[in-house]
Parts: sequence; C-alpha cells; structure tokens
Amino acid sequence: MLDQLTFDRDFEIIPGRKLPACVAGIYIAPHDHFVTREVGELRLGFEGIEGDFHAGHTRRSGGREPWYPRGTEMRNERQLSIVARDELAIVAERMGIAEVKPEWIGANLAIDGISSLSMLPAGSMLFFKGGVTLKVDAQNGPCRIAGRSIAEHAGMADHEAASLLFPKVAKRLRGLVAWVEKPGTIEADEEVSVRVPEQWIYHP
Repeated sequence: MLDQLTFDRDFEIIPGRKLPACVAGIYIAPHDHFVTREVGELRLGFEGIEGDFHAGHTRRSGGREPWYPRGTEMRNERQLSIVARDELAIVAERMGIAEVKPEWIGANLAIDGISSLSMLPAGSMLFFKGGVTLKVDAQNGPCRIAGRSIAEHAGMADHEAASLLFPKVAKRLRGLVAWVEKPGTIEADEEVSVRVPEQWIYHP
C-alpha cells in the first residue's frame, strides 16, 4: 500500500490564479495561406475564426502528431495562435533583425500584460470582456515554415539559414495555440482575464 509520505512526494501542487491582460493586436489569415493581416475584430464560432486558414472543427495531423499517419483527421485544438510582443522582440534580437511581426508567423492574437505568455499551462482560460472564452491547448512549437516567412518579410539574405535558426531561438517564445470554448467577437484593445488553473507537477 502507498504510504502518505510517498504519496505526497509523487507530485507538487501549485494554486491557480487570475491575471489581467489586454488585446494588443488581432489578425486573420486568408484561406490559402497561414500569414495573417491585421483586422478590427475577430468573429468566432465553435469552429474558430470565420474565414481563417486554421478554422474548422477538425484538422489533418502533421509532424506534431507522429503517433498518427500524416493527414489523419483529428480534432482541431489549434484554432487560434496567440503571441506576446515582448517575446517576439526577444526572438528578433536572437535572429539579428529589427522585429518579428505577429502577422509573419500566422498569429491571430497578440496579448499584452502576461509575463512569459508562452509558459501558460494547458487548460488556462482567456475570458474576453466582450464575452468570448478561449482555452489554451499547448505551446506553439516554432517551425521552419514560420522561420522562412520571417526571413522573407524581414529581407534576410539567407532564407534557408533563417528557417533553421527560428526553431532554435524561438523555443518557448512562440506563443500558444487555443480553441474556442465560447464564441463571439473579439475587438482591439479589449480587456482579458486569464485564469491559470491549479497545476500539478507529477514526478513519481
């Protein structure tokens, strides 16, 4: 039988908390490409952003899901990409360029006010003042496609080198992916309440 002392050592509990934030930018991607453009509002349904490249109740698996054959239909937990401008500034510095714009890497939302946004745990909830609720699925891992987009937009001389550099320097700074729990409309400069859930670190 597991004694109480051993049980307590198996995990560490960190209490949940609420954090204030603000929408710093909103973006949408056309149907044929992941690069986004800035807009005045985002209209969200349960399938994601209306008309966005990543909208849909389901998606096709890729390199992030090696446990499925590529192209397997699965639930779309990557309906929105969320970034922080302060983290993108760090990425830009590491890449030796002036800036990395959220649009270049397909972001739908830029959020200000959250320290280390990319480290928000899965299950965190974003409650927007206008009524929308988003639920964080995971960190958004940086990829070569986004790196090449940065190189093209920033006018970097070696696109291939930049596509390899971005995944290295942007790890844990690429933001988050989330899905729509409660639909509605998100507007620029809208207030956001971020609810970080109780977390447990499991280390048996």
